[in-house]
Amino acid sequence: MIAMLELTTLALATMFALAAAAGLHWLFLKATFLMMRPATARRIPARTELARGTAQVVRAYLGR
Repeated sequence: MIAMLELTTLALATMFALAAAAGLHWLFLKATFLMMRPATARRIPARTELARGTAQVVRAYLGR
């Protein structure tokens, strides 16, 4: 009876360790991919001054 209890305890401890290892592996993998993202991955809003300036230039030349 004690042998079955020890075997069950060993099996439960192994399953707990496996779950903890899988969770940490997933967490570290996610952190690694976040750190590997290029610096340009953040979306920088386009500058509208250039587009407005270009439109003004086009309007200035179309008027002539």
